[in-house]
Amino acid sequence: MRVKGLIFDFGFTLFSFENPSIEKYYDCFNRGLLKSLFILKQEKIIEEKEIDSFIKIFNRKRNTFFKSSIKTKEEFPTTLLFKSVLTALKERGYNIKDENVKEEFIENLAEIYHSCEEEEWKPYKETKFTLESLSKSSYLKIGLISNHPNHKTINNLLKNNEMKHYFDAIVTSAKFGKRKPNPDIFFYTLKKMGLNKDDAKDCMMVGDEAADAVGADRAGMQLILKEREYEFPFEREINLPNLIKIKSIKEVLNYIE
Repeated sequence: MRVKGLIFDFGFTLFSFENPSIEKYYDCFNRGLLKSLFILKQEKIIEEKEIDSFIKIFNRKRNTFFKSSIKTKEEFPTTLLFKSVLTALKERGYNIKDENVKEEFIENLAEIYHSCEEEEWKPYKETKFTLESLSKSSYLKIGLISNHPNHKTINNLLKNNEMKHYFDAIVTSAKFGKRKPNPDIFFYTLKKMGLNKDDAKDCMMVGDEAADAVGADRAGMQLILKEREYEFPFEREINLPNLIKIKSIKEVLNYIE
């Protein structure tokens, strides 16, 4: 088939997180949280004596939000997490001075929180070559979907690695509100790419996990599975007809006319 659109997943498809582990992820988040707390104290929104309570509530809500997102496929953005913690502290009688906290400030906190994570994500060596080659097509639309709770983090990583301009659409669950494999996020991305639902049969999704596979299948798209070098716990086996498997992202070029 002549492919009209190609949608990429982000993590472990275009970018790799070196030596991933639960411990390493939590270390990134904890370091990011400390940086965010420094800003909150600097702006006199919270006081030193409130730090321990902030951290306890933050970690509890973060785990609750994460579990809910996996179960419901709804996204709970990092900005919502910070807002809900400040609200919870205020409701408990803490002297939280959040009267002048604007949306831009909360977005900045979320970006700072994920900044340590940003340092760990690196593009595969074949990623830029692949995107550059695909971008030379006069008819092919290129999109990206990431299940990530902070849109700016993905935007920053693409921009800082000089790859943002290759995409006709960059969609995150943080912005859209729903996560893969919900087919709505696929249809929304196609629309942002200048395509529609009827074009899905002529489009491919390139990803590394079940959320990509199931979502692409529900949307009527062909899946290209990039086999990951790391195994994650509780991974679902992917059994789809006509499944295409690749080991390197540049192999995508073999399936585009």
